[in-house]
Amino acid sequence: MDKNSRIVIVGAGVFGLSTAAKLASEGYKYVTVPDGSSSDISRVIRFDYADEDYLNIAYEAYQKWSQLPKYQGIFFKAPFILTGNTTVHGRAWIEKTTAALTKKQLPWAKLDSAAAAKSRYPILSGTLATPNFTGYYNEQAGWADANKAVSQLRDDCLELGVSFICGRAGTVISLDTDSQKKIKAVRTLAGTSIEGDHFILASGAWTSGLVDMYNSTLATAQVIGYTPLTDAEVKKYKDVPIYANFNTGWFNFPSHDDTKTLKMAVHGWGYTRAPTAEDHQSVKTNISSPPLIPPRQRVNFTPPDGEDRLRTGLREILPELADRPFERVALCWYTDTPSGDFIMDSHPDYKNLFIAGGGSGQ
Repeated sequence: MDKNSRIVIVGAGVFGLSTAAKLASEGYKYVTVPDGSSSDISRVIRFDYADEDYLNIAYEAYQKWSQLPKYQGIFFKAPFILTGNTTVHGRAWIEKTTAALTKKQLPWAKLDSAAAAKSRYPILSGTLATPNFTGYYNEQAGWADANKAVSQLRDDCLELGVSFICGRAGTVISLDTDSQKKIKAVRTLAGTSIEGDHFILASGAWTSGLVDMYNSTLATAQVIGYTPLTDAEVKKYKDVPIYANFNTGWFNFPSHDDTKTLKMAVHGWGYTRAPTAEDHQSVKTNISSPPLIPPRQRVNFTPPDGEDRLRTGLREILPELADRPFERVALCWYTDTPSGDFIMDSHPDYKNLFIAGGGSGQ
């Protein structure tokens, strides 16, 4: 590909920004990134995957997060506990994951019981995933302040010469193609066009609203909650491990200094949403898609059963906080694929379009 090619990357999340940074660092002169990112306050950093390829990628990433000076104050170490139930499929997943870690000669330690987990981490005051508890822990894990991480990556891109278009003029709503199905430009909410020679869609859950994904992805909303903490509680719960219950999908983060909250989420089947005319895209009846408007302008609605699941999970590890009113509940949009794998490939319908998506909550 010619280094003078005009490359348009739709989406300024991790997939989009990392691609932009890599291209610019390799000498591509005209890289433009319209649109924004859904980043929030935290993301889990772990390499505990049953799949060898994902494990290797994640371990390489963990080493960079934990060792590079640029991530000090962005990455924070925290133990990772994966629990399940010996009577259901969670046990099989745990066994596959620990087998992969062992093969790679990476550390982990078995937790035979809830009592063993609580002995190792006394801050856990609940009953945990009982009865029939099974699980393990890995001390080589942590979490990243997502807002700060994306901002750091954006700044890296700016230093490399990447151009950004924000607001309505950077909100992409459709593609402009010629008779040969080659994309000439993307059209925006402001009525403007951004022309290019090559296009990359790293637009997360919004992707299926722009191109046909042929049932390879489904945008799902997962529920997240934030419990307010006092200054003393922020200090107390700073040492809470990242605890994930494979059977329920519930997981948490340690306390967050800047927001004085403890964040939790449920990764399950999720909720879907049919697009409407308010999304300013061609309305498709067979897809799920998030609203196009920014999160701060959306109605703060979470399904009641989602909030119930948040509280049930919190009661499992920290019952003293389980009945406290949430400071905020929200929906986090995933792009799920049938196998849980990323989709990194050229789109079959267009000559100059590459898809970077299918994050699947990984």
